[in-house]
Amino acid sequence: MKVVIDGAGEVGSHLAKLLSREGNEVTVMDNDEKRLEAISNTADVGAVEGEPSSIAAMRRAGVDEADLFIAVFPHVNQEVNLIACMFAKKLGAKKVVARIHNDLLGAEPKKMIRETGIDMTFCPEKIASDVIVSHIKRGLNSDTLDFVGGKLQLAVFRMGEESPILDTKLIDFVQEFSVEEASQFRVIAITRDEKTIIPRFDTKFKFGDIVYIMIKKTGLKKLTNYLGVSDIDVDKVMIVGGGTVGTMTAASLFGDIEDIKVIEVNHNRCVEVDEILDDSILVVNGDGRNPDFLVEEGIMSYDAFVAVTGNDEANILACVAAKKFGVPRTIAEVENIEYVSLAEEMGIDLVVNKKLSSASLIFKMTLSDKAKFIRYMSGTKAEVLEYTAAKDSAITRAPLRDIDFPEGAVVGGVLRDQDAIIAVGSTVIQDGDRVVVFALPSAIKAVDKMFK
Repeated sequence: MKVVIDGAGEVGSHLAKLLSREGNEVTVMDNDEKRLEAISNTADVGAVEGEPSSIAAMRRAGVDEADLFIAVFPHVNQEVNLIACMFAKKLGAKKVVARIHNDLLGAEPKKMIRETGIDMTFCPEKIASDVIVSHIKRGLNSDTLDFVGGKLQLAVFRMGEESPILDTKLIDFVQEFSVEEASQFRVIAITRDEKTIIPRFDTKFKFGDIVYIMIKKTGLKKLTNYLGVSDIDVDKVMIVGGGTVGTMTAASLFGDIEDIKVIEVNHNRCVEVDEILDDSILVVNGDGRNPDFLVEEGIMSYDAFVAVTGNDEANILACVAAKKFGVPRTIAEVENIEYVSLAEEMGIDLVVNKKLSSASLIFKMTLSDKAKFIRYMSGTKAEVLEYTAAKDSAITRAPLRDIDFPEGAVVGGVLRDQDAIIAVGSTVIQDGDRVVVFALPSAIKAVDKMFK
């Protein structure tokens, strides 16, 4: 697939690396020579210097033959990205995607944008906020994703010193349950020392492992109780950082959470946030990095703590402090990808990265129309995909154990006629099944072919 990315900022550069790694022909446009040089040195991409909506630059980049055009130019008004997409569509790009800000998220503006020919818009800040809100509203104190209408869930469990399955073989863990109970879940992957593996029955769980388990909704309670993961009723949320993500999160939680407090260090921004949010949401001017200040604001009485300032280190340290003060659930926005694993190792319950979350959304557009969802999961470079099996596709021709399924990928579960099924070797995928697949980046293209 030929892809042109307009903008070599953080989001554009991450997308360029991801898409080029998957074998796509990627060209990056930007008006900053240093940004182009930086991405050219780290990814196999073409580089074209030019203004974000320059038709001449687009032609040099080959937009007329592009399968996908992505406008993510940094530090410009969103109209620039929208106009660039309209030009790209007129020049011949098959699909176009634009990054926008929050003020165009209403139903009517989005409808009008679609009518211009733009295939998709996305707001990284809204995506990050949605991830945070979903995690807070979910009662389970672990990172989970819902699939096929929530009937299947992929949950992440971190192996701490108190874990009941530490140093236990997978086969022994499974045998702790009855046959019926064991059919409700499947351990599909383990991340250990920053490497993700597909476990075998003799694989042992080790301290520090991040374990990914596909679970039927009906079996979730039994499994989490066994693993010692408790439910948390979140009634009070403290948010440090009154930027776009923090404000969106507070607004989205309003009505579901009875006590919301936003802490912002900049006084002028505090006034703006206070005017945006409902009067019942308390906005406080102060430094959320200061533990003494957090104590004064009653942090020990809160159920969830969210750090979404513009500083990764501050977000991580604030969450670590919140944990020490006894806050059950902590969430940090961390934009430096190199810090994500570090933050997770420090015990932060959820690490949110706008680039990774946005990339998952856009990456789906490079796959077949059988891929319904593709989502980033914390703690691993793998993606979780939801497919609809096509008639006579390779995935339907034999039981899973007899199919040459790509190495580095595993089928976790299936929804068939509203019935959720945990996939095992004898499972036969049928036409129309909705299938959840856990796949490392190197396997995604091969998995995609199995469903065509």
